[in-house]
Amino acid sequence: MPEEISGKTVFSLYEVAQGIRATLAKAYPNSYWIKAELNKLNYYPHSGHCYPELVEKRDNKITAQMRSNLWREDYRRINAAFIQLINEPLKDGIKILLQAKIEFHPEYGLALHILDIDPGYTLGDLEREKQESIKRLKEEGLFTRNQELRMPLLPQRIAIISVESSNGFADFMKVMENATTTWGYSFFHLLFPSLLQGDKAVDSILQQLNQIKKVAKHFDVVAIIRGGGGDIGLSCYNNYKLAKQIALFPIPVITGIGHATNQTVSEMVAFENAITPTKLAEFIIQRFHNFSIPVQKAEEKIIDKSKRILEEERAKLKTAGKLLVSVFGRVVFNERAQIRQGIKILCLQTGFILKTNKEAIAGIPKQIGKGTEYLLGQQLQQLELTTRAMHRGGGVKLKDSSQGLIRLMNQLQQMAILGLKENRLALQAVEKNLENLRPEAVLKRGYSITRVDGKAITNSAEVNPGDLICTTLHQGEVISIVNPSS
Repeated sequence: MPEEISGKTVFSLYEVAQGIRATLAKAYPNSYWIKAELNKLNYYPHSGHCYPELVEKRDNKITAQMRSNLWREDYRRINAAFIQLINEPLKDGIKILLQAKIEFHPEYGLALHILDIDPGYTLGDLEREKQESIKRLKEEGLFTRNQELRMPLLPQRIAIISVESSNGFADFMKVMENATTTWGYSFFHLLFPSLLQGDKAVDSILQQLNQIKKVAKHFDVVAIIRGGGGDIGLSCYNNYKLAKQIALFPIPVITGIGHATNQTVSEMVAFENAITPTKLAEFIIQRFHNFSIPVQKAEEKIIDKSKRILEEERAKLKTAGKLLVSVFGRVVFNERAQIRQGIKILCLQTGFILKTNKEAIAGIPKQIGKGTEYLLGQQLQQLELTTRAMHRGGGVKLKDSSQGLIRLMNQLQQMAILGLKENRLALQAVEKNLENLRPEAVLKRGYSITRVDGKAITNSAEVNPGDLICTTLHQGEVISIVNPSS
């Protein structure tokens, strides 16, 4: 009860609190459904109770704030419902639709006693944000912009946005390193650390994308890698700003953010997405397989074809060699026979020519003598006639006859010299032909003489396998062993 102090009615703090409690209980006797943002869950594991901090925001400013109570049994039930429907537990930063009673405690003050939370509302809020982002991106013509880029045939240089300690990043790197070890593929990667979930994830990822954009020419792709998680943990990937940045990025963006439910907007606008980091790494490796397997098959075909061509050409060369040896042998044999025949004919002709020329030369003195005798006889007759004429008185004619005789002797001398000169030239021609037919001259022109046991052979039938043959050339000799014919 209030008391009077100095003429004033004074209530104790407890009485005021109790009055407020009674008034609120009378004014708000029932429970109410309230929508708010779960700014902080404030879960205490030792007791199992939660003391959620609820807020309402407009234009990113807090317009209302109130604490609440969620007792252990209610928390377990509600949390299980969230995990079953959304695959995520209750956590900070989500919008919820809660059923609560308004309570006032004299010691702890005003609070909402949470009786239930509808997980369907939270999931629906996420879906609304997702659909709004999709609609805006399509209206602006950005939804497929990144997918229209051209990824390099072999994406080797990878900028990775992830957390170094996350399982998703470890799984991705394990697959890539195994590909290097097993198949010899070469990669370069650089990690750009970032938060991957929660309210701050969007700004963190955007910051790293801006860093990568500055050095985009040094990379082939950007990979956003995150470990497992449910839909609530992925709500940041439905953010319009993040999805727009991915859509407009100058190089392909690929995602592996670790979930098997509906795609987020960021995954939809990315060049390629995979349900896990492992699958994303396998996507990159598969591009290398698609390139290397045809190359390997082509290499095998080239090697096989080259071997066949070499074998065929080797066989052709062997056959051509045998044919060449056979033809060359026949040609050499025929040429050798013709040379021998030519030598015989030349020797006969030379002998005949020498004999003929010798006889002709031997007859020249006789011819000269006979001609001289004949001419001298004529001149003597003429001289006698001249002498007789002189006796009859012709002194001048004697003188003329004497000069005529001198001219005749000069003519005879010149004829003899000319005849000897012509026969000397004929003899020189014969000697030259004989010189060309000498064995040394014949060998110099490329022919050879083959002997077995010192005896020249003219037929291949004269040698047997294993015989030692000596081939005489213009300069030197070649010793050979006859191989059996194949």
